[in-house]
Amino acid sequence: MYSEVQTDSMNDIVIRYAPLVKRIAHHLLLRMPASVQIDDLVQSGMIGLLEAARKYDLSKGASFETYAGIRIRGAMLDEIRKGDWAPRSVHRKSRQVAEAIKTIEMRTGTDAKDHDVAAELGMELDEYHLILQDASGSRLFSFDDMLEGDDSAIEKVAGEMPNPLDGIQSEAFRSELAAAIAGLPEREKLVLSLYYDEELNLKEIGQVIGVSESRVSQIHTQAALRLRARLAEWG
Repeated sequence: MYSEVQTDSMNDIVIRYAPLVKRIAHHLLLRMPASVQIDDLVQSGMIGLLEAARKYDLSKGASFETYAGIRIRGAMLDEIRKGDWAPRSVHRKSRQVAEAIKTIEMRTGTDAKDHDVAAELGMELDEYHLILQDASGSRLFSFDDMLEGDDSAIEKVAGEMPNPLDGIQSEAFRSELAAAIAGLPEREKLVLSLYYDEELNLKEIGQVIGVSESRVSQIHTQAALRLRARLAEWG
């Protein structure tokens, strides 16, 4: 790295950017199950910060904070991924939801609404909402997991401003994902925008749109599953 960051010791970097690590950790923790501890996220985030300090290259065009944020977030997601807590039934039911959304939208050409998906799955609306709630903390069905990539992907987007598309390796996929996000129902699009762009927590988002915190979590999960359904051809 060739900037003021290069002249700092690792200790100086940790002190300066520790608030960034903690902010990202608390943001991710909001949607995680109780088994995920904030200290574990912060510890893995610090490792990501140190890796960023070692690998940062100003010539890539990104600020160090932008680059470090991507690294920190990726390290935390890796930590969560190691302890995937969701039982197989949650994974299976979430895949069924994504498939039902895809089937309905292909058949009707319109957004699949909650009651449509519940009917397609042959269940009551409350049961469908419980599936969304169970899936909300699962890393396999988290919106974050669609957006993180490997080191080469991080290097590729490091020159861009941070946004929900950070980490996408394929330019074509990024274009498709952007279009899919733009085509989401307004409420789902608003929740994603408030969460990822404005960095509001679930309680704050609920106050903005007038629903409970648990309902915001459901909407967030449904948005992720809808995007997976619409982008299924990308595997």
